[in-house]
Amino acid sequence: MAQFAWQARAASGEIIKGVMVADNAAAVDKRLRAQQLNPQKISKKLALSFGSGVQAQELVKFVRQFATMIDAGLPLVQCLDILSNQEENPVLKAALIDIKQTVEQGATFSDALKRHPKIFDDLFINLVHAGEVGGILDTILNRLATYIEKNVKLKRQVKGALSYPITVIGIMVIVMFVLLTWVIPAFEAMFAEFGAKDALPGITKMVIGISNGFVSYLPLVILGAGGSVFGASQFYRRPAGKRFVHKMILTLPILGPTMKKITVARFSRTLGTLLSSGVPILDAVEIVAKSAGNVVVEEGLMFARSKISEGRNLADPLAELNMFPGMVVQMISVGEQTGALDQMLTKIADFYEDETDVAVASLTSMLEPIMMVMIGGIVGVVLVSMYLPIFSLAGNIKTE
Repeated sequence: MAQFAWQARAASGEIIKGVMVADNAAAVDKRLRAQQLNPQKISKKLALSFGSGVQAQELVKFVRQFATMIDAGLPLVQCLDILSNQEENPVLKAALIDIKQTVEQGATFSDALKRHPKIFDDLFINLVHAGEVGGILDTILNRLATYIEKNVKLKRQVKGALSYPITVIGIMVIVMFVLLTWVIPAFEAMFAEFGAKDALPGITKMVIGISNGFVSYLPLVILGAGGSVFGASQFYRRPAGKRFVHKMILTLPILGPTMKKITVARFSRTLGTLLSSGVPILDAVEIVAKSAGNVVVEEGLMFARSKISEGRNLADPLAELNMFPGMVVQMISVGEQTGALDQMLTKIADFYEDETDVAVASLTSMLEPIMMVMIGGIVGVVLVSMYLPIFSLAGNIKTE
């Protein structure tokens, strides 16, 4: 799929311009002629964008407006026409125009959404399909909007849990670079002027030696750092490397428990939303696994899916995995026995989302003093090593 800018002449002689998403220019030409338009110019647009080009809040706004219109009884095509005309995001606007045209040609709404997988994921499409089949599309869309908002909140919490230590480590690296490259050499030059370079304390000589080595081999240090980053990225791209990193994240002493709570909240919210919308449990668990964001969790959920396909319930394989807290597994088991699994999952999600808020705040408060001690300790050692000779020189001058 790609975006094509087109220009065509209507039967009235009016020149019309627009953007269409299609497989190729021939498909655009065919679709324009089906609309009684005479194509004059069709060109492929160069899209340089990261991700889908559509923000989560823009998607939520579209879904809620769409649900309101459907609930008011407006036809599907008219809803899409109104929303595409008022949409400001060019990527979403082009997608909505293409979806409207595809629906006009006889496709279902969910099938039309499949033409834009970067904007509408499997969960979105499956929920819409369930809403179409059940005749409750407006209800499903409102439920979907709520889910997207909750999911955005969880993603922010993940970023909050990871960004603070990464930021502090980055600042520490910058501070060390400045100290080793400029500050310590300046002190070394000053000691040389006073003729005290040979009588420096051992700690001072060690720090100066590290600085000299760092400056002398700076190109190699930069090359080594770049090579390490490249090597780490290549390692992460491999399935075994990604699995190792994801498993390590879940088992880290301080960060791990927080990430596990986020995982439980996301799993419960997604599965509960799918099941309450009428999506079969096998399809629902597969969608949840693919959207887990963690290879270890994905493998565990696919294992659970295979056991469910053999006739077992969901709680038993989850208990075997030892991936989720015992309380969660027991609540899921109760939900299955009472036939209210979707409601139980929603309660679990509500509870763990609140727990995640507390966990992220606690993580930040715990990491802050640790990081500050680390930075303060390194800077303190450097400062003490540099000022010890100065105090010694001042003492010698005083005695003389």
